[in-house]
Amino acid sequence: MEEKLSHFDEKTGRAKMVDVGGKQDTTRIAITRSILKISAKLVEILASGSLEKGDAFTVAKTAGILAAKQTGQLIPMCHPLSLDCVNIEIELLPDRQEIRIEAEAKTTGKTGVEMEALVAASVAGMTVYDMCKAVDKGIQIVKTGLFRKTGGKSGEYCNPEMEW
Repeated sequence: MEEKLSHFDEKTGRAKMVDVGGKQDTTRIAITRSILKISAKLVEILASGSLEKGDAFTVAKTAGILAAKQTGQLIPMCHPLSLDCVNIEIELLPDRQEIRIEAEAKTTGKTGVEMEALVAASVAGMTVYDMCKAVDKGIQIVKTGLFRKTGGKSGEYCNPEMEW
């Protein structure tokens, strides 16, 4: 069986918004992860709580949650969703010179929340960059992706490449 991309019109091949009207509401959860590589100097500053701009992780969590709520306005073919919950965890790993971000989005609806979780993790990572770039312009967002999802017709999915 050939897999088809649902966001393309079969007649014209042009992008379209998928009609989810006939689908059943189910509880849907998506967890995404992002890894940032940072300098030893930035590790020291974040660990000591002495970043001049303030608490980068709290600001990044707030930005990620706000961004998740705007996903339908940012991604052209993405359905605007009513989110039940968005949770973002950010962890500093000094020995690895990393910041790890995990974003979870949850809804009860006809379509998944992968995009909302990806937007949340991505914007949280970009916000960390923005808050910390005066100290470390070399911050790299090296990996962002879907870790796990549940719900919907395709059921459960887990991506072992996003384990940590």
